[in-house]
Amino acid sequence: MPSLIDIRRRIRSVKNTQQITKAMKMVSASKLRRAQERVIAGRPYASLLGQMLGNVAAAASGDDRVAENPLLAVREEKRILLVLVTADKGLAGAFNSNLIKGAQQFLAEHAAAEVTLETVGRKGRDFFRKRGARIGGEYLYLAAKPQYADTAAIARKAMDLIGSREIDAVYILFNEFKSASSQKLTLKRVLPVALPEKQAPTDYIYEQPPAEMLGALLPKYVEVEFYRALVESTASEHAARMMAMEAATSNASEMIDKLTLYMNRVRQASITKEIIEVVSGAAAAE
Repeated sequence: MPSLIDIRRRIRSVKNTQQITKAMKMVSASKLRRAQERVIAGRPYASLLGQMLGNVAAAASGDDRVAENPLLAVREEKRILLVLVTADKGLAGAFNSNLIKGAQQFLAEHAAAEVTLETVGRKGRDFFRKRGARIGGEYLYLAAKPQYADTAAIARKAMDLIGSREIDAVYILFNEFKSASSQKLTLKRVLPVALPEKQAPTDYIYEQPPAEMLGALLPKYVEVEFYRALVESTASEHAARMMAMEAATSNASEMIDKLTLYMNRVRQASITKEIIEVVSGAAAAE
């Protein structure tokens, strides 16, 4: 049976840990609010850009130059680029492990193809580097302050690889933010761009031929998709960490209660033993 000193030391240690997890929860909640604002502000822009792209594509559907655009060229997926967006830090529940499992499943499903990883975040980079996976590039600490220029550089690299026919398709694997308690693992093919089905074009007045406008819109659309993936993943990371720290704080409270009850029982047993010894000694003296 542990002594009272050991139990008190254990309770003090758990209380210190509880203070840390509570502070981390508060920090993540503050960061989540700002990240959620970025997600909410960016979704309408991405949605409207997709609608505009579909309208321009419908207007340019009769132009032969559309089929010549390398960002629209659909080829057999023999060489694939997978952009994996994970976190740079842990203590976020199953956030990183779900992404890594999703990437492993993707690699297993495309075993016949040559898959190259572009890792955004330290956790995914470290995991696949130790296992000898093919990593074409690594980008760390982008989620701390998501910048459009950083993700645009990754998008341009992917578009250059598509244009030079070094790869045939580009996928992004990330966690899409749903709510503070829910994140959805999302795998999206970004390149070649899948244009919407043919629809009645909006009555735009085009100063340039629609095919030229489509060629200008496609790179912007790809860049926005990369930025959106990073922003969604950042918000999901803070939400997952906040929930994980809340659960850890709650578990620490339960452990403190159990240890306190156990300490009281040990102390009561010790007092009872001392009383018995005193009474037994007095009885023997008589």
